Amino acid sequence: MVDLTVMTSGTKPPAACLIGWPAAHSRSPLIHHYWLRTLGIEGGYVIEAVPPDEFKDFLFRLSLRGFVGANVTIPHKEQALALSKPDARASAVGAANTLWYEDGELRSTNTDVEGFINNLDASAPGWDGREDALVLGAGGSARAVVFGLLERGIKRVHLANRTSERSSALADQFGAGVLPVAWDAISELLPRAGLLVNTTSLGMHGQPALELDVGKLPSHAVVTDLVYVPLQTPLLEASRQRGLKTADGLGMLLHQAVRGFELWFGRRPEVTAELRALVEADLTNT
Repeated sequence: MVDLTVMTSGTKPPAACLIGWPAAHSRSPLIHHYWLRTLGIEGGYVIEAVPPDEFKDFLFRLSLRGFVGANVTIPHKEQALALSKPDARASAVGAANTLWYEDGELRSTNTDVEGFINNLDASAPGWDGREDALVLGAGGSARAVVFGLLERGIKRVHLANRTSERSSALADQFGAGVLPVAWDAISELLPRAGLLVNTTSLGMHGQPALELDVGKLPSHAVVTDLVYVPLQTPLLEASRQRGLKTADGLGMLLHQAVRGFELWFGRRPEVTAELRALVEADLTNT
């Protein structure tokens, strides 16, 4: 691991950044600037477009560029893990999305885990009383979701992916509590799924719909979709019409940003209705 020591000027307000390639339109600056403003903190948050072959050098000079930490997005999350000292969550998920300095060393975590869990706690209190969860997808987001569910005590996580090899590999990584299932067996599992989580892009604008009959879910089921464009996916719409508790992808986006802000700026912010309305308006207008 490269020794990435921190240097601070002591003259400029603290600033963090989002590192990605390409640097797509992100809501992270909107979220962090809202918290900086409402908490009365002098600080900044910017987007940095960094190609993969320049990422290592950018991290090595992160503090020299005036940053106290960073968010990391596609395609840098695995490299960020390798170039930092990860915590248990980042190691288990195999990717880092939040970086900060501690005792002169660059540390990393994956806040998708707590973003997912804290959003469920806020949207559907008591959700963790369910014994069986059904997770759709086996990518990076699914790894964070599965880790969070097992950490919270869910007994059985059924994992369905269109490519069965990926779900089997993920199950091998996490152990006996994760059970890979064939994509065409989803319908059979729905009646016992107390929690349904969509981590795929199905249902997103420009993507195929998620073909699934929520009528087969038990009446106590909780349904969550990591997609937040559109805000109300067909899966969530159908679930709400059935009277099921739901948690949407925007909530997870907001909750995953909390810890990074606290690490960089020293205050723990809150996810408020005003912040959500602000980001919703931005999503609607783009």
